[in-house]
Amino acid sequence: MATHVEHLEMTGHIVDSLLLPKVLDAILSRGGRYNIETLRLGQRQDDASFVRIEVRADTAEQLEAILAEVHPHGAVPAQTGDGRTAPADMDGAFPDGFYCSTNFRTQVRLNGEWIDVEDQEMDCGIVVDSEGAAARCVPMTGVKKGDRVLVGRTGTRVLPPEAEMRKHELFEFMASPVSSERPKAVSVREIAHAMRKTRAAGDKVLAVLGPAVVHTGGSELVAQLVRDGLINVLFAGNALATHDMEQALYGTSLGVSLTHGLPTDEGHEHHLRTINSIRRLGGIREAVKAGKLASGIMFECVTRNVPFVLAGSIRDDGPLPEVVTDALAAQDAMRKLIPGVGFCLMVATTLHSIAVGNLLPAWVKVACVDISPATVTKLMDRGSTQTVGIVSDAEPFLRSLVAELGKTGAA
Repeated sequence: MATHVEHLEMTGHIVDSLLLPKVLDAILSRGGRYNIETLRLGQRQDDASFVRIEVRADTAEQLEAILAEVHPHGAVPAQTGDGRTAPADMDGAFPDGFYCSTNFRTQVRLNGEWIDVEDQEMDCGIVVDSEGAAARCVPMTGVKKGDRVLVGRTGTRVLPPEAEMRKHELFEFMASPVSSERPKAVSVREIAHAMRKTRAAGDKVLAVLGPAVVHTGGSELVAQLVRDGLINVLFAGNALATHDMEQALYGTSLGVSLTHGLPTDEGHEHHLRTINSIRRLGGIREAVKAGKLASGIMFECVTRNVPFVLAGSIRDDGPLPEVVTDALAAQDAMRKLIPGVGFCLMVATTLHSIAVGNLLPAWVKVACVDISPATVTKLMDRGSTQTVGIVSDAEPFLRSLVAELGKTGAA
C-alpha cells in the first residue's frame, strides 16, 4: 500500500501549552504515524520551541483528515505557497472546498507575505481583496458573487492561544472547567480586575444579559455599572429590555413586585402594557426624551450613549420597536459593535451567550454567569474555550461585582 506523507512544522510554546501532545495524539487517533525529525526546545520560559514532524498515512483521505484536525492547533505544512482562492459563483454560498475559519488568530500567505485575517470569527469563510493585500472573515450569507474566497488550507496558519506554565492571573488559571464549588469571592475579584484592566487599556466591556437579571433584582446594579463606565456595549433580547422598563414603570418584573416579592393585581399585564407604551412613544430613546422612562438599564444606556442590540426571537411579545426581528440582521448589528471589545460578561442567558460566543474572537476573555452549569458547558463545547464559568444566580453575583468594583472606583 502506498504511503502518503506530509511534513508539518510548529513554532511557539508548543510544549507547556500542550499543543504538541495534542497534535501527536490526533495523528495516532486518526490511524496515522509520525516521526519527529527536529525538536528544538526553548531554554527559557519566554523562548519559543520548534518541531518538524513527518506524518504518514495509508490513504490520501486519511492524511487529509489528519491535517484537518491538527491545523487548528498550529501545525502547518513545512512547504507552503500562497493561499488559493476561488471566485464565489453565487450570492450567499461559498465555493466547494472553502476554508472554514476558527475563532483563533489566523494568517494567510498572500504574495509571499503572511497577513492577519481581519474580523476573526468561527464558522465563516475568508474573502481576499482584489489586490491580494487583505483578507477577512465573512459569514456565509455575506459572500457575494465574484468574491475571492480562500479554498483549502494551503497558505494558512492558525495561531492558537498558548497557555503559560506560570499563571500570573487567577482568571487564566480558572479558564477551563466550570464548577459550583469555586470560591465565588475570588472569582468576582478576578472578573472585576479584568473589567478594570480592559477599560484602562481603552477597550470596551460587552454585557450579554438575560431577563433573570431583572427578575432577581439586578437591574439597578447593572444600571450602576453603565453609569460608572464599566459596561460599554449591551446585547440582549426583547425580554431584558421589557422587564427592565416594566420595573421602571410599574415596579414589577413579570408582574411580581420587586419590593415585596409578591404578585401584584393585574401584574401579568404589566410587561405587555410596557411594550405598548414604548411603541406608542416611538421607541426607548423617545420614551427617555419624553421623560416617561427615567430609570433602569435601558434608561442609562440611552443617557450614557451606550450602544445596544436587542435581538428578537419567536417567543417575543410586541416586540419593542428597537428589537431586530431578522436574525441575520441582528448578527450583523452585533458584529459591528464587537471591534474594540476586550472583555465580555454574560449573565443568565443561554441562547444569547452561545450566539455571542460564536461571534467573538478567541482572544476576548469571557465570563459566563448562570445558575445552571450547563450554560457554560454548552458555550465552551461550541468553541468559546476562553470562557470562565461561574455558577451563581444573577443578582447575588452582580451585587458582589458592584461592591468589588466600588472598592477602587470605576475605571
